[in-house]
Amino acid sequence: MTATPLSVGLLALLTAVATGAGALPFFFVHDFSRRNLGLANALAAGLMIAASLGLLYEGGLHGIGLTALGALVGAGFVALSSVFLGGHEDAHMGALRGADARRALLLLGVMTVHSFTEGVGVGVAFGGGKKLGLLITLVIALHNIPEGLAISLTMVPRGTPAWQAVLWSIFSSLPQPL
Repeated sequence: MTATPLSVGLLALLTAVATGAGALPFFFVHDFSRRNLGLANALAAGLMIAASLGLLYEGGLHGIGLTALGALVGAGFVALSSVFLGGHEDAHMGALRGADARRALLLLGVMTVHSFTEGVGVGVAFGGGKKLGLLITLVIALHNIPEGLAISLTMVPRGTPAWQAVLWSIFSSLPQPL
């Protein structure tokens, strides 16, 4: 039995919903001390850095030039986005204002653009068979949880309700089912 475009799209939508799980700790933890925020940021960043280094290593095995170019384009996008947002002192996003809003918008924008490739990964994996497609879908869904945590860490401690952080986290991954 092969996967249909509809079933692949629905599974990719589940990977987007998994991103919202990263906000779930904020329904139970309300102590936003510097120590706890530091630990949560370290956890989210550590998981994403490990995934990035693994992908850089794998990409390097297939061609260091294209891998380096991709990394530079990504870094350039983040830098340009930061410069663009830096010029908007009056930025706001829900309860967030100023620098807090710019930080959240930058992270949300980067994660949203990044999600397009994850959606492509899900679709391509199903081209290699249903088992591979399901495995990649599961791995991306699990990988999305710390992404949702990272997004929520820029929002909830600064006044955004946890339920809104869930929705913003899911929004950042909505390109995946496209």
